Amino acid sequence: MASVLEKILRMGEGRTLRKLESIAKQVGRLEDAFKEYSDDELRDITASFRERHEAGESLDALLPEAFGAVREAAGRVLGLRHYDVQLMGGAALHLGNIAEMKTGEGKTLVATLPAYLNAIAGKGVHVVTVNDFLASYQSDLMGRVFRALGMTTGCIVSGQSPAERREQYAADVTYGTNNEFGFDYLRDNMAWRAEDMVQREHFFAIVDEVDSILIDEARTPLIISGPAQGDANRWYSEFASIVRKLKEGRDYEVDEKKRTIGVLEPGIDRVEDALGIDNLYESANTPLISFLNNAIKAKALFKRDKEYVVQNGEVNIVDEHTGRILKGRRYNEGLHQAIEAKEGVQIKAENQTMATVTLQNYFLMYDKLAGMTGTAETEAAEFMSTYKLGVVPIRTNRPMQRKDNPDLVYKNEKVKFDQVVEDIVERHETGQPVLVGTTSVEKSEYLSKLLAKRGIKHEVLNAKNHAREAAIVAQAGRKGAVTVATNMAGRGTDIMLGGNAEFLAVAEMTALGLDPQENADEYDEKWLEVFSAMKEQVKGEADAVAEAGGLYVLGTERHESRRIDNQLRGRSGRQGDPGESRFYLSMTDDLMRLFNTGATRAIMAGDGTPDDLALESRIVSRAIRSAQSQVESRNAEIRKNVLKYDNVLNEQRTAIYSDRRRILEGDDIADKVQNFLTDAIDDIIQEHTGDGTGDDWEFEALWTDLKQLYPVGITEEELFEEAGGRSKLTRKLLEEEVLSDARHAYERREASIGTEATRELERRVVLSVIDRKWRDHLYEMDNLKDGIGLRAMAQRDPLVEYTREGFAMFQQMLGSIREESVGFLYNLEVTVKKDETPSASETPDVQIVAKGLDEKAQTALSYSAATDQGEVEVRNERGQLNQRATAEAKRRERDLGTSSALDQARGEAGEEQASPVASTQQATRSRQPASRSGNPAKRQAAEQASPSDGDSPAAGSSFGKGATSKPGGQPAGNRAQRRRKK
Repeated sequence: MASVLEKILRMGEGRTLRKLESIAKQVGRLEDAFKEYSDDELRDITASFRERHEAGESLDALLPEAFGAVREAAGRVLGLRHYDVQLMGGAALHLGNIAEMKTGEGKTLVATLPAYLNAIAGKGVHVVTVNDFLASYQSDLMGRVFRALGMTTGCIVSGQSPAERREQYAADVTYGTNNEFGFDYLRDNMAWRAEDMVQREHFFAIVDEVDSILIDEARTPLIISGPAQGDANRWYSEFASIVRKLKEGRDYEVDEKKRTIGVLEPGIDRVEDALGIDNLYESANTPLISFLNNAIKAKALFKRDKEYVVQNGEVNIVDEHTGRILKGRRYNEGLHQAIEAKEGVQIKAENQTMATVTLQNYFLMYDKLAGMTGTAETEAAEFMSTYKLGVVPIRTNRPMQRKDNPDLVYKNEKVKFDQVVEDIVERHETGQPVLVGTTSVEKSEYLSKLLAKRGIKHEVLNAKNHAREAAIVAQAGRKGAVTVATNMAGRGTDIMLGGNAEFLAVAEMTALGLDPQENADEYDEKWLEVFSAMKEQVKGEADAVAEAGGLYVLGTERHESRRIDNQLRGRSGRQGDPGESRFYLSMTDDLMRLFNTGATRAIMAGDGTPDDLALESRIVSRAIRSAQSQVESRNAEIRKNVLKYDNVLNEQRTAIYSDRRRILEGDDIADKVQNFLTDAIDDIIQEHTGDGTGDDWEFEALWTDLKQLYPVGITEEELFEEAGGRSKLTRKLLEEEVLSDARHAYERREASIGTEATRELERRVVLSVIDRKWRDHLYEMDNLKDGIGLRAMAQRDPLVEYTREGFAMFQQMLGSIREESVGFLYNLEVTVKKDETPSASETPDVQIVAKGLDEKAQTALSYSAATDQGEVEVRNERGQLNQRATAEAKRRERDLGTSSALDQARGEAGEEQASPVASTQQATRSRQPASRSGNPAKRQAAEQASPSDGDSPAAGSSFGKGATSKPGGQPAGNRAQRRRKK
């Protein structure tokens, strides 16, 4: 099947490549003409292109000339000329494809071609990189090309103010990371004023290392969260104490591969005795189950100094892919607190989701999307099905000379590493540079100790020195260099034989006191001289390294995906350089141990090969391929599932954000408020009346709820008199009279504070209510997702159930927004202040002051996203890693089954599966009916203390009633209340 699919996806590939070659030739024919341009003429050509485009000439028609201009500009300011294959890659990107170009083929330079062409449209182009360092570096370097063509360049990095970000987004081409772009989108949709929004439209994005961003990181959604109310520290500590007395096998069982635990009957009895309760699983005790599960997981599945470390009284997660300490990141859903309780450190409050989007749905917002990577073909089907992106393989500029040696497989890890060290020592003695890839910090440090014992000078890239990783990797091709890197650290930086002249030149320019931003002209004048000198400096060493065999890439373990193995191999053999690669494996490696245990046992039991000799077996090769295929398939299914579930929320998010943005940008919502009023009154009347007449209705309860909504001016007696008696009162007449009374009351309200003040009050009230209800809805949708998987046990499709219940919850939330907005508008105590300072509008600005309405700036916000290695982490507003929050996020990924298959299998990510019983009961409990909340103006303080019910209907349009029935379907429960009941 795979081969058939591959053939289908590659249909037309030859025709596409011929088209790209034709474009490259067209550009080539213009090269001499562009050499005649002066610098000023080259700078002015952009204005000419824009005039032609505005007159109707397409970007496709402008492509040859635009590419020719970029090629000439790059040659003048960087000393780099685009090769024909780079022109082909640029054209492939412009046409909305993924250009698969091998490592070292100059993808950063390629991106300047389509970026410039599409920026002619004046809508902004985003170039997306995997980390802040590369965004800044590429923006500085390639920005000089755009500047030579009269265009501006921006760069988005963490820590910038909204004003700085807005300026960067206003540039023609903006560099930044996927996380920064995504978080700015979410922050824009949390903004209180239109001027606080920073992004322009989503026109065209070029994604560098597209497989890393759109595949590896796609399992993890972007989440902005803030501290939730309520304190459950007592339960975390109490259950940590109880679980210390429980024993594995007797009281609970552990599945290391699936990263799950199960509580056995004897364990339940002991917990119930310790808590002094009769039944842990009865309704009132349901919330306690998650505390128990987390405490056991913290004890059994999360090991100190492996999944996490304790530093300065804090539990910090260790990224199993990069080995980095993920400062500021936390596991979700209470797992991090459970680990903190286990370690006896301060327990910090968990966070509540305030805004979220998956990378898939974020990038699908762009009108056009393109990407670059050296390894895309293995994921071609997913790129096409999810993003509608074709993969176009671009040939290398020079033939590949790297030699990829067969794997060497040993029976155990100790012997494997002994042989790895011998190989490194032998290569080092000849002067051949060696890049060693490991899969964890622990293993990189173990190997480092072995090398130190042999007196081999080396560099280690892991959690302790990641700030220098790009500089280290850039010089990993120098003679005799030995670099140990944890799982592809430093990706995106070329390893050039003899050293990276570009990096050396940048360092030299900095030493000379030159900065590409502060003194751009002087920097440009000096660059070619310094760059040429650095190239000459490394040339001699490069020749010596090439003679020694080029860069030797040594993998100490197979990764979960063949693509990641190919990425490691691809660091060697760039631009036709000689090179070599080999993987050293053992039958006790995580991949083999956890995904091919049967084959592993058979080989180890039946093979008489001595431990220090490599195994040679077709079974071994098949076992490796089988294990990687299992993990790849499971990871692809996880990403597919994440997108399916987020598509449900995406419809809701689009509807909410669309209406919110219109309000923020100044739309008059007076008519919308009147519709709110009509729907809110209709909902209340429907709740208290039936199909009969007034004799059967609950007037006392009806009047109580109406008075909570607005200052009722009509009496029951007046209604009866108008109808000719209680028995003759119809629901239609009741609705007409009450609505008329409510509108008169609103008119009086507007007259008392003024029309302009009323419009401003409406805008601010509706925005405030939307934000609070949306946050609560996200929390309830999280709860729903946590337990929805158990519906499969009842022979129901979890996704269908999630869609159906999420629709009902969303509709109920819209009803809550309408009713609560109306209640605030009637009942808020408002003070109106006018700014008498003359303004362009000749109308004094109105300021509204209302107790409980002014939103304080959100503090202590956390930003959860995937790292460039695909692992979730959480950072604060200053970009600092939050280890607590990271641990929470990883735990939640484990609970939802969205962490990688290998992570779940080996548990090095520090995440685990949630208990089915706890998840289901929690989700069921969270949707118990809630009573009407009363006057919203008076209850706001209480709701801020404990999140209000997030009733939510289906996605679709706006806050109009539409498909919604009355609110009160299945409101989700209140977290703080549930905790108090414990």
